[in-house]
Amino acid sequence: MNATTTTTAEPGTEIHGIRPRSHRLPDATRIGAVHLDVSDLDRSIAYYRDVLGFRVAGDVAQGAGRIATLTAHDSDTALVHLHERPGARAVPRTGRLGLYHFAILLPDRAALGRFVAHLAALRVPAGMSDHLVSEAIYLRDPDGLGIEVYADRPRESWRWNAGELAMTTEPLDVENLLAAGGGASWTGMPAGTTVGHVHLHVGELPAAAAFYHDALGFDAVVWRYPGALFLSAGGYHHHLGLNTWAAGAPPAVEGDARLREWELVVPDADAIDRATASLESAGHRVERDDEGARIADPWGTVLRIVSR
Repeated sequence: MNATTTTTAEPGTEIHGIRPRSHRLPDATRIGAVHLDVSDLDRSIAYYRDVLGFRVAGDVAQGAGRIATLTAHDSDTALVHLHERPGARAVPRTGRLGLYHFAILLPDRAALGRFVAHLAALRVPAGMSDHLVSEAIYLRDPDGLGIEVYADRPRESWRWNAGELAMTTEPLDVENLLAAGGGASWTGMPAGTTVGHVHLHVGELPAAAAFYHDALGFDAVVWRYPGALFLSAGGYHHHLGLNTWAAGAPPAVEGDARLREWELVVPDADAIDRATASLESAGHRVERDDEGARIADPWGTVLRIVSR
């Protein structure tokens, strides 16, 4: 992807990143719930409740399995839907095309510090990284599905260089983060927790950019990170990450533990129609229903565009 310099939309208003040539997603676009296929729902509920700290808001039968809905505490907003698929194949160490991780955004750094202390008390191993724009903890669920739990740094501290956001992967200052928790106990995902972004393994970046940037309408904000592309709406550091780190692996399919679908939430029905028209004009097949629009990317990962 070719870099562009920062331009000005109106006096005093800078535009960062690379805008798509035609359709552009509204600034208020955000990530909704993620739907996961898991092999053993009771095992997954125990992990997502006891380790991650979600509230189980529902557990209903569907076909041969069940679906559990997970929220933050003091919230009715669904963040994760676990779909039981008995016998689903775990994610291999080499990965599959599809989900790399989905990312849970905590409302502040103090909450992330308390979460890290909670993991340490449980002796749960985790990866930890400082990305300049955020601090992140990485885990895998019982089926090997990737999860990030993170907190953002203030936007005014983010750095831009010739239109591109500065993001990297550095060691996390764990002691400093723990101190931010103030010694308080982790009591579960707090109110204000959201799904901040989704990060996908794709087969190649040009085709992924053609789908998610040119057709769907995300801005590109980081394009020089090795093997990866980061996209967003409204100047966020990323709502969607794309990488080729599992290139050559097969795509996740039915019968695998996988990201079944993820939701992109736009402000209104007109925004759904505009995104759908742009995708269709680029030659992609879109299914419409009462909730919005549903489309699969070139590697079979399903995106649902909805309004709330």
